[in-house]
Amino acid sequence: MTALRVGNASGFYGDRLSAWREMLDGGELDVLTGDYLAELTMLILGRDRMRDPSLGYARTFLRQLEGTLGTALERGVRLVTNAGGLNPAGLAAAIGALADRLGLTVRIGHVEGDALARPDALTANAYLGAFGIAACLDAGADVVVTGRVTDASLAVGPAISRFGWTRDDLDALAGATVAGHLIECGAQVTGGNFSFFTELPDGGHRPGFPIAELHPDGSSVLTKHPGTGGAVTVETVTAQLLYEVGGPAYLGPDVVTRLDTVELAQEGPDRVRVSGVRGTPPPDTLKVGVNNLGGFRNSMTFVLCGLDIPAKAALVRGQLEEAVGKEGLEFTLARTDHPDATDTEAASALLHVHLRDGDKARAGRAFSAAAVELALASYPGCTLTTLPGDATPYGVFTADAVPQEAVAHVAVLPDGSRVPIAPPARTAAPPAYEPVAAPEFDAGPTRRAPLGELVGARSGDKGGDANLGVWARTDATWAWLRGWLTVARLAELLPETGPLTVERHELPNLRAVNFVIRGLLGQGVAASTRFDPQAKALGELLRSRIVDLPADLTPGVPS
Repeated sequence: MTALRVGNASGFYGDRLSAWREMLDGGELDVLTGDYLAELTMLILGRDRMRDPSLGYARTFLRQLEGTLGTALERGVRLVTNAGGLNPAGLAAAIGALADRLGLTVRIGHVEGDALARPDALTANAYLGAFGIAACLDAGADVVVTGRVTDASLAVGPAISRFGWTRDDLDALAGATVAGHLIECGAQVTGGNFSFFTELPDGGHRPGFPIAELHPDGSSVLTKHPGTGGAVTVETVTAQLLYEVGGPAYLGPDVVTRLDTVELAQEGPDRVRVSGVRGTPPPDTLKVGVNNLGGFRNSMTFVLCGLDIPAKAALVRGQLEEAVGKEGLEFTLARTDHPDATDTEAASALLHVHLRDGDKARAGRAFSAAAVELALASYPGCTLTTLPGDATPYGVFTADAVPQEAVAHVAVLPDGSRVPIAPPARTAAPPAYEPVAAPEFDAGPTRRAPLGELVGARSGDKGGDANLGVWARTDATWAWLRGWLTVARLAELLPETGPLTVERHELPNLRAVNFVIRGLLGQGVAASTRFDPQAKALGELLRSRIVDLPADLTPGVPS
């Protein structure tokens, strides 16, 4: 049986608008997927739905489809997307209306059941699996629209349909899950956001979007269309594999994928084979993402130039606390100033002041006006980078779980018939976290240099937690890294992780260590006032730290 070529044209709501056209015109595909949903996106769509109950889906997908639906139908490329968000039926109907306007005949299926009745929540959605998507494709759908399924399910569903996998084909499902995880963030696996971007053929200028060639046993080859930018290498694949994951047991609704079994091999230019993946039964619960409105927030930033920076910050703090009260105020002093600087910007620090409150009036003009009123009555050189403005609402994300059988997973076929998707009959409790002791390693003579000379990193967010994956470029560096980069060492290099619960996981096949940092992002990206609210830059911060590297380990291409 020939491989199933699954491309991806969107990694988030707001990704490259032209990617659908580029992927359809760039070469052969069987399926083209688009991932639009993230925790923050569900909040955005929830607010859309509050304004207009007919909305709740990613409207940019319709604009992208207008110029590409005819091409996809002509070339027999089936489209699978979670752009349905909170209203997959609404998007399916809108696609039907678009097809009628374009004079096209299209068979549309959609997947329902992820939305849960939670009167106390703005949105509450279970992460469904891939079998509903497969049912729609089995019934002949040209386009399948879903709500909140796991990102990887967009690729796993077509593979189930093509190869006839059942719920007992755990290794195949796990292999396809890895492939789906690798392509779901679009260009991140083809060189986007890559630590060693300067080594890419085009310097990372415009990476193409990825393709997974899936095989009946669940193995795959990651590639991209010829002539597109970026690259597909073992390292670019490793970077994406480490993105937003936890321990070696990667939980999903259809299978638990063992990331510590993944084997990567460069098969040729821009071709990486992914094999050896093993799967175990899924848990008996589904993850539920819950969004609520948490209140209102506002921010003002003061520029503190020259001498006495801490005293200037303290003066502003005292003045604002007296003006609006201490509750909900948060002050962050960014020491961006340099001594003996020759220009104002280089000599300045930034004091970021945030206020969160349930009272929109207090968080709004009452706060921002109080900040502006200090312009002539505070520290010398007082100035702000922000104008007075009103407060904006913010959301709070929490994760919950419900029994798999409590969710009515339904595939709505192109003819309108509704097919219930039964939960897995075989489940198992997920493995508990077991710390792995880092082996001792004698580095011998050392040299002071940035950690990033020897390792790459990729970091991201999961609700209030962050993950930070670090990989070594060579076997020799891995032998040092796994003994050197402990939880205690991480706290030395990134002090904000010190007070938090940190899990450390090893993935030897990838020469990687992955840290899960619990609570770093507070109540999630929508509520966070952290400078890097999604922890996207955390890995690059770690790589920039000057440390004692073994003198006999030198930068170089991976082996």
